Amino acid sequence: MLEKFREIVERELIYIWYYSDVQFRQIFIYWILGILIGSFISVFAKDKIHILMSKTDEKRFGIIGVIPACILGIVSPLCMYGTIPIAASLTEKKVREDYIASFCMASILLNPQLIIYSMALGEMIVIIRIMISLLCGIVAGILINLFYTKNNKKFFDFSKFYEPIKNKDTDKNLFVRYLKNVFRNIKATGIYFVIGIILSAIFQIHVKEEMIIKLFGGNEAFGVLMAATIGVPLYVCGGGTIPLIRNFLSRGMSVGAASSFMITGPSTKITNIGALKSCLGMKNFLIYILYVLIYSLISGIIVNLII
Repeated sequence: MLEKFREIVERELIYIWYYSDVQFRQIFIYWILGILIGSFISVFAKDKIHILMSKTDEKRFGIIGVIPACILGIVSPLCMYGTIPIAASLTEKKVREDYIASFCMASILLNPQLIIYSMALGEMIVIIRIMISLLCGIVAGILINLFYTKNNKKFFDFSKFYEPIKNKDTDKNLFVRYLKNVFRNIKATGIYFVIGIILSAIFQIHVKEEMIIKLFGGNEAFGVLMAATIGVPLYVCGGGTIPLIRNFLSRGMSVGAASSFMITGPSTKITNIGALKSCLGMKNFLIYILYVLIYSLISGIIVNLII
């Protein structure tokens, strides 16, 4: 009995090692490139991005200003706890709330590092991810403009975040500063990257392709809804979910379901919603969650209709 159990465990570990190794070889280069490029932007371009955001001219752009705000949010390399103090400083500089909403929403969904990671999913998925993230930020800004900015109401409360977070990129030697940022990135994402690969291998071994198609393909609206739902508990780190999405797509997940997952995942990531809750209040926080769920569902269905 014990011998049979040992054989089962050994066989399981061999399968997991094999499929994990295959996934690792296919995705590792994108993870490393994402870290190297993300750290470069963080060290050498971060401040310039935020200065550009603070100089967004209301009189010049009007409501169209939500578009450059979104773009700057996407190219900004900061996490949510880094973005919110920046948003707080922008509020002090009288930057419009709809611009800030677009900047924050886009920053939550995407950054240069995550774009590189997503290249492991294929060119089409990268383009779709950028487009739906950009549009999500634009729509968020327009809604804030319609229901808050025009009515002189406040959506954000940054009173707890006016003190800037400590900047860790302070070494006088730029190359050393860059290397330290790279190592911090590896330390922060490495464990989730490995966990994502192992989970992907387990799914590949034990979850049949027919089940993936039934859950995330076939009935397109249902598949998108299921993907939006599992994006909430499964999304911990952007790099860690790439192996899972890649596995699901290769086994029948629709592109629309994947895009929906890529909206709800980062939007409801526990660290992100913790930061957002503190600057939105309960009512506006629930509005944010409702917006994310509705947008992810509608955008996923539209993607399936187009692709």
